[in-house]
Parts: sequence; C-alpha cells; structure tokens
Amino acid sequence: MRKLTMTELNRLPVADFKATPKSPVALVLDNVRSLHNVGAVFRTADAFALEKIYLCGVTGQPPHREITKTALGSTESVAWEYSATTLQAAQQLKAAGYQLVAVEQTTGSVLLPQFWPEPGRPLALVLGNEVLGVDDEVLALCSAAIEIPQLGTKHSLNVGVAAGVVLWDVLSKLKIFG
Repeated sequence: MRKLTMTELNRLPVADFKATPKSPVALVLDNVRSLHNVGAVFRTADAFALEKIYLCGVTGQPPHREITKTALGSTESVAWEYSATTLQAAQQLKAAGYQLVAVEQTTGSVLLPQFWPEPGRPLALVLGNEVLGVDDEVLALCSAAIEIPQLGTKHSLNVGVAAGVVLWDVLSKLKIFG
C-alpha cells in the first residue's frame, strides 16, 4: 500500500473545477464567528463540489489570513456570496425554490438518519453561530431542522465538523457519489 500522488487522485485545476457540475446544495453560515470554521467549511464545500456558500452577518469573508490558513486554496474554487443578514439570504434562497433546512437541535428536529432531502429540489443547509445556533427568524423559515445523533457527553459539534457530517449523509442520500 502507498499514498496516491496528486495525478493519481485526479484533482482538477481551479478553472476546470469551476466549470464542472455542482452538487445541488448550498451552505448558509449564520453569524459563524470562528474564521477557522469558515475556512474548514470552504474546504469541505470544495471536497463535495457544493454550489455555493452564503456568508452572513458577522461571518468572516475571504481574503483573510485565518480563513485562508484552513481553507487551503478552496476560497478560490468555491463560489460564495456575502449577505448582511442570514434572514435576507434565507428569504432569497426560499424564493428561489430551495428547501431550507437548519442544522440545529430544536423541539421539532429530526435525527440526520431520518432526514431525506426533497428529490429534485436544491437544498440550503443553515449552520448557526457557535454559541447561539441558528437565528430564530431564520429557523421559522426552514422546512425542517436536523440534528446529528451523538453518544458522548457533549451536545454539539464544531461547525466545520457538523458541516462535513451532514453533507456526507445528505449527498449520499442524493446519490451524488455514484
């Protein structure tokens, strides 16, 4: 066994990546304060060829040294847009026909294994602030809230980790991986 080379991994140059079809999923970062989390989400969005990231409110924007450090160049490959408020971005996505889903522990949330995205409809996943979660007004616009089952003593995951877990599950259900 040996590690694969970059050529063997079949990685695309940024220009080619931008031209390839994207997964019908967008991420909405609701006032995510950690620039390292923002960079990690960019890197994950690149790995899964997501459509776009919406950076909202106080969420940091590229170019920023702390984002770049974690993103490892993915801020150049992943489409993103800034919105002054998460509510504004959520309303825009909902009006465009997206299924808006919060990644949040709520009284009505469903566990991730029980969640199935609506077939044929683009999906926008809202990830909330590290302390406050998804804004209540935004939560009210969402058709569902999903939570990641956990067995440990903590009741939450890092935003970047949560994004990766949810995306893997959702994109597997959408049969993006073949």
